[in-house]
Amino acid sequence: MARFDLFVIGGGSGGIACARRAAAYGARVGLAEPGRLGGTCVVRGCVPKKLMHYAAHLGGLIRTSRSYGWRVTEPELDFRALLEARNGEIRRLEGIYERLLETAGVTLFRAPARLVSKGEAPHRVAVGGEEVLADNLLVAVGGRPSLPEVPGIEHAVTSEFLLEEVYDRPKHLVVVGAGYIGLELASIMRGLGVRVTLVYRRDLPLRGFDHELRIELAEALAREGIELRPCTRVARIGKHADGVVLETDSGPIEAGMVLYATGREPVPNTRGLGLEEAGVRMDADGTIYVDITYRSNVPGIYAVGDCSDHAGHGLRANQYDLTPVAIAEGRAIAERLFRDHPQLVNYETVPTAVFSIPQAASVGYTEQQARDLGHDVAVYKTRFRPMLHSLEGGQQQTFMKILVDRADDRVLGCHMVGEDAAEIIQGFAVALTCGATKEQFDATVGLHPSAAEEFVTMYQPAVPSAEPASETTS
Repeated sequence: MARFDLFVIGGGSGGIACARRAAAYGARVGLAEPGRLGGTCVVRGCVPKKLMHYAAHLGGLIRTSRSYGWRVTEPELDFRALLEARNGEIRRLEGIYERLLETAGVTLFRAPARLVSKGEAPHRVAVGGEEVLADNLLVAVGGRPSLPEVPGIEHAVTSEFLLEEVYDRPKHLVVVGAGYIGLELASIMRGLGVRVTLVYRRDLPLRGFDHELRIELAEALAREGIELRPCTRVARIGKHADGVVLETDSGPIEAGMVLYATGREPVPNTRGLGLEEAGVRMDADGTIYVDITYRSNVPGIYAVGDCSDHAGHGLRANQYDLTPVAIAEGRAIAERLFRDHPQLVNYETVPTAVFSIPQAASVGYTEQQARDLGHDVAVYKTRFRPMLHSLEGGQQQTFMKILVDRADDRVLGCHMVGEDAAEIIQGFAVALTCGATKEQFDATVGLHPSAAEEFVTMYQPAVPSAEPASETTS
């Protein structure tokens, strides 16, 4: 019977990162993945989404180019060719992941795995018609989209359909839900020439983000031609010859397709893995409770990514269900177990981006979070038309906001809506992780002409904004 120092269940970003790092330190590592390597991010999430985002953004740039003297006709999109090219790239990346595991010396099992022992290590795992022993077991199986119990929900599609399948471009898409996935796919499809209606229950999209960022992004989405239906609930979905009809409390909406993007809220893929029988503590949905070292209540069993929660304290809220976070968690386990190098992920300065059009990105606290934590907050912000659109006289706006603790001058948060927001905020995430102060921002010479320089040229605090009593009220 083969024995491994580490056996990983799940071939997504977190599992692969942990397996490769552990193998690099000389550990004997096995990994089981019956499906496609790369997990949600690579196969049906971040990567295909970003490729489609590029396609949508390019269409707008072609139109903008006319104001710079380029004589171009109205662009025509071969939608199915885009989807085929996207899927071809995903297949290429899957092959790369397999080669990376092989090169690292990880034993790959293309089969489901199940824990069949109870109690202490070594844990016995059934995989591919055999059993193996594992001194340490990592569960990194991720989650899947959830659908609410709405009559007619079988007529809706999820993000996995839009990002993985090949289909005809709908004339009108209704997106239900205004989190990351809903806003990104609404923007992408709008940029690809689809009429889009965005339906959400609250008064603003993107719950959990800075209040002013949410306002700015909602206005920007409307300028891009997305019809916003805030404070709207769907009662039922009906089917008709040309598509679907949504019965809502603000009236019926007819469309060719309806996407439900009300959150992965992860429904973890942990059922059937033998974890309950082994005594692993989980919540009703199957989320595994772990401590700050990602260890469950059963010695030698760990969990990272969307299927885990830090001791039931809700640390894995939506803003932390991110691929780089799962990767960091997986690597931290390998560092602790096989290098005797304890590492903790700094969740306070995890940057995050929404690849809508325009993009939104943040790092650090929202204004309300900072105030709730007792900080005396100074707010710096600016709004301007991006130079790219100056010749065409467009209505696009870039918004930036910095939060500073008056007591020690430390920068608590940076928020942005505008082109290249993700790239810009990534750099400032380094600064916040290092504990940068506003004085250090001010002492930094800006790179001119750029949008990013505005983050180091804001010198006068703004009048305090009127935020809701808490992040959950809107």
